[in-house]
Amino acid sequence: MVQKTSIAFIAASWIAMGVGIVGYLVGLSRAEMLLNEIGYYFTVLMFGLFAVISLQKSVRDRLEGFPVTNIYYGICWFGTILSIALLAVGLWNATILPSEKGFYAFAFLLGIFGAIAVQKNTRDNLAIKG
Repeated sequence: MVQKTSIAFIAASWIAMGVGIVGYLVGLSRAEMLLNEIGYYFTVLMFGLFAVISLQKSVRDRLEGFPVTNIYYGICWFGTILSIALLAVGLWNATILPSEKGFYAFAFLLGIFGAIAVQKNTRDNLAIKG
């Protein structure tokens, strides 16, 4: 049984992704950090978003019987874990307030969760149309 994703879940996914990414970027734009630190956190966000979208796609491809090499699947998992670890290490060593560290951590996690959900919804809706 194939069921279309509800509009409410699609909207919630886009909102979660948007709030996470925009919140993270607004925090970076207002941060009193050196430009190289801002660049680091921006790159970690972009890497994390790409990694989780690739991971969601490769997991779904495997479930649907499409060929996905073990090396690519492993790289997707490694990239996802690495992006989270890089953020954690960066925040652990950052000279910012603990509340700011928490803000970046939660905005990052909300953004990547939203990206996974948006990718899932997109894939589900394409499967129904196709």
